[in-house]
Amino acid sequence: MDGFTGFKTAAVEELPDAVAVMDPFHVVRLAGDALDRCRRRVQQAIHDHRGRKDDPLYTSRRTLHTGAGLLSDRQRQRLTARFADGRHVEVEATWGIYQRMIAAYREPNRTRSRELMSTLIDSVSQGVPKELSEVVMLGRTLKERAADVLAYFDRPGANNGLTEAISGRLEHLRGSARGFRNLTNYIARSLLEAGGFRPQLHPRSSRAAKPAVGHGLGISIDGSFHGLT
Repeated sequence: MDGFTGFKTAAVEELPDAVAVMDPFHVVRLAGDALDRCRRRVQQAIHDHRGRKDDPLYTSRRTLHTGAGLLSDRQRQRLTARFADGRHVEVEATWGIYQRMIAAYREPNRTRSRELMSTLIDSVSQGVPKELSEVVMLGRTLKERAADVLAYFDRPGANNGLTEAISGRLEHLRGSARGFRNLTNYIARSLLEAGGFRPQLHPRSSRAAKPAVGHGLGISIDGSFHGLT
């Protein structure tokens, strides 16, 4: 799952015996977002305006998100030049945290990768200078969800890709439906949009289980809808 605590709360309530695992994509994104916020803050402090095409930090925004092992010689030279400027030291420090996180996930030895991530979480959870406000916030989040982050290394390959796919379908439905006034109809349409119609999955839809397909909810034999508003 991602870092939204609401998802974990719901999962714990419905599946108390399940083990929560934070998807590496979302963990790395937390660090990436911290890096972006730091870059923008330093950019504003130095130039007193948002990034422009000729500003050094702005032109390096994508390079900063590239894994150290994938940098070309030209990109390395660009980052070296950026970090040589003492005014960019906070960006360099936050970039270092981001790269350590990527390195932990890319480490082929599972035991070693878990150790790297555990050490990283400990290092950003305490003793971080207050000037690195983005890292401080990141450290709080990682400390709070440390068990979920580290659980991935005991269950490699775990991800919430399927959940994200279903969520995307439901977001598309929400945007195209222009609102449902009837919750039962909304649930039924959501089930169909997500890949299947099973009224027994929700008690509010139990009345729809009795009529044959094509009746009750305005569902025709070919699956089209009539009057679901």
